[in-house]
Amino acid sequence: MQQDDCVNQTKLHVKSVGQGPDVVILHGWGVNSAVFTALADKLPEYRFHFVDLPGYGDSPIVAGDIDDWLACIIANVPPQAIWAGWSLGGVIATLAAIRYPKQVTALCTISSSPCFMARSSESWPGIAPDILTQFSDQLTDNLDKTIERFLAIQAMGSQTAKGDIKQLRQWVLAKPQAQKSALEQGLSMLANVDLRAQLTQIQQPWLRVWGKKDGLVPRSVIKLMPQQSHVEDVIFAQASHAPFISHADDFCSSLNSWLQKQSTLINA
Repeated sequence: MQQDDCVNQTKLHVKSVGQGPDVVILHGWGVNSAVFTALADKLPEYRFHFVDLPGYGDSPIVAGDIDDWLACIIANVPPQAIWAGWSLGGVIATLAAIRYPKQVTALCTISSSPCFMARSSESWPGIAPDILTQFSDQLTDNLDKTIERFLAIQAMGSQTAKGDIKQLRQWVLAKPQAQKSALEQGLSMLANVDLRAQLTQIQQPWLRVWGKKDGLVPRSVIKLMPQQSHVEDVIFAQASHAPFISHADDFCSSLNSWLQKQSTLINA
């Protein structure tokens, strides 16, 4: 059996909740789909498809790179849907909008950069290369401590950091821990994937949600992103990397307003 066939036949864990327009939602590195637990209750008029990325939570490992992960996700979700992704999940959702425009009717990225690694020679802000190297090295030494440290960085700068970390940890521990090889794959994607040159290919409605105090996606990234008529930016001044936790009500209100616009367009 060829690699593509193996990927397409891999059954990922996808929890579908609610009734209404389909929304595929992807989590970030080191966690799982449980981080979006509150969304289903706050936005019941949509049918959310909460995906555990390959090797995370209840999903099996999928060998390969981001293209293999994306092909597998595409095979496990509705053929036409709004896609939303947080952090690493936002990179995958962005690639989906580029590669599969007929299947991704609209795109929402949350605290996500098209290029997470800082590129000093190009004056592109992001995560310092040595930080990702440290995480990679620490995965071998102490997996639990590495995940804990990453959760802390995600909340750093938020006014509710302690509560955010506690909530993230609680939800993450509700499912099996991410497998080491999947974490290594994810770090490789954060270090190497660069979608900047392809962003202008995205013609679908695009909502970009940012936290001004984000420690992983510097706010200077926002000004470097392409500005087009179909793109909307929502910036939470006091949020860090997880605005859907620190500013849950405001986040859901902004997301709902945008989703309503997309539902109107889809049903027109």
